[in-house]
Amino acid sequence: MKILCVFGQHAYGDPTRGEGYEYVNFLPALRRLGHEVSFFDSLVRGTYDDFSGLNRALLKRVEATSPDIVLCVLMQYEVWIETIRLIRDSGTVVINWATDDSWKYTMFSKLIGSEFDLYATTYPDVVVLYHRDGIGSVCLSQWAANAEALIPPIPARECRYPVSFVGAAYGNRSVMVETLRREGVEVACFGHGWPAGPVEAKRISEIVRSSQVSLNFSEGSRRGSLAGTDRQIKARIFEVPGYGGCLLTERAPNLDRYFRIGEEILTFEGCGDLAGAVKTLLANPDRRDMIAQGGFERVSREHTYDRRFDHLLTEVNRHVSPRPRRSVNWLEFEAAANRHSCGHGLRAVRAILVRCARLIWGERRGPRAARRMIFELSWRLAGARTYAAAGWPGRMFYKES
Repeated sequence: MKILCVFGQHAYGDPTRGEGYEYVNFLPALRRLGHEVSFFDSLVRGTYDDFSGLNRALLKRVEATSPDIVLCVLMQYEVWIETIRLIRDSGTVVINWATDDSWKYTMFSKLIGSEFDLYATTYPDVVVLYHRDGIGSVCLSQWAANAEALIPPIPARECRYPVSFVGAAYGNRSVMVETLRREGVEVACFGHGWPAGPVEAKRISEIVRSSQVSLNFSEGSRRGSLAGTDRQIKARIFEVPGYGGCLLTERAPNLDRYFRIGEEILTFEGCGDLAGAVKTLLANPDRRDMIAQGGFERVSREHTYDRRFDHLLTEVNRHVSPRPRRSVNWLEFEAAANRHSCGHGLRAVRAILVRCARLIWGERRGPRAARRMIFELSWRLAGARTYAAAGWPGRMFYKES
């Protein structure tokens, strides 16, 4: 099949943060499955004057390449609801991969999920909510590991680091790490907010494989999740065993769906439990090696993106009926683009909000804080309109989005 992937080439659209996760992992997996894959960067901002330019370019790409499937990983309102409808009306199947339904369901997926032929979520507990809210196109998938990056474990005695963690220093992560260090455990940390700073993606596998114990913290970067906790399964839970590491992760819902706890990965709950689990592993290298090997074999067998997308595309064939091919309705698009203009009133509101936000959060963070305020107000009051051409956040804060 011809598949057009729509997401960011760089993490959060920022080239300084390296290539984006989906760009590195999804494209190769789809190509290994034998599909003809092309790419459209939906997070780039400098190329276009506003979101109408981005959406127009996406539709032109669809018109020029006639893909069978458009696979999106949407962050927010970068691709309009109107654009999704026009792509579907042209005969192309449109899928979205939802990344953070543990906390984004109410503000995002619930409002736009029905616009897609298939809507993949990685959060098992939310599937019942999709059905409750009339979104029957939901499909449960999950994060995984890149099959090209799989590498077997090395013995604990050959590891360079006793304990490592790769990830940003937010939430309670610094507290957890400092607790271990006070207990005499050496922990090497890499990522935004740590003294060592971020590392390139290709180095992550080297660090994990060279660590006796690789830590993972399951909390998300946002509060207010559906389950009253922001713990969630993320890609690192599959990547660490796939890279040959011994994973010790904070407990999260549904982990036992994917691994045998205590045999393929280990979990902890709280600072005291973490310190005890780490010390036990460091003192028992044979058990550490057994868990690392068990986790590696499970990931290799079941948890690669090749398997995830093979299943996802099978679901498309099962549930989505073919539609006749049609030309893109450009009259409808231009009508939507006209609704996207930012008039004098919205410009004045933006100027006032940004000025006030800069007084509180500073010159650099102020505009983003103002955008966040408008977004939080918009999805609560305007609902799905937030993700349409006329949505306030996209009209007022293109570069900050």
